[in-house]
Amino acid sequence: MSARTDSDSQGSPGDTAGDDEEYGPDDARRARWTATGTGALLTLAGLAAALLRLTGPAPALVPVAYALGAGVCALAALLGARGRTRRALWLLIAGVMVMALGDQVD
Repeated sequence: MSARTDSDSQGSPGDTAGDDEEYGPDDARRARWTATGTGALLTLAGLAAALLRLTGPAPALVPVAYALGAGVCALAALLGARGRTRRALWLLIAGVMVMALGDQVD
C-alpha cells in the first residue's frame, strides 16, 4: 500500500509540457548588453576591413560589402540596446554573412 501525498501529485515544476521558461530581468539585461556589444564590435571590425580593402587593389564590391555588413551590424546593436535581442541576433548573422560574401568576391 502506498499513499500519495500532495507533494507527490504536483510533481516538479518542469514536468508539465505546457510550462514556458521565464527569464528574469538579469537575463534580459545580459542579452541586451551582449547584443549591443557584439554589434558594436562587428561594426568596428567591418568598418576597419572596409577601409583596409578600400586602400588596396581589391574590387570595389569588397569594401562596399564590408561597409554594408557593418551598417547592418550597427542596426543590430541599436536594436539590441532597445531590447529587440532576437531581431538583433538575426541582423548580426545577416551582417556577418554580407561581410563574408564580400570577402569571397576578393
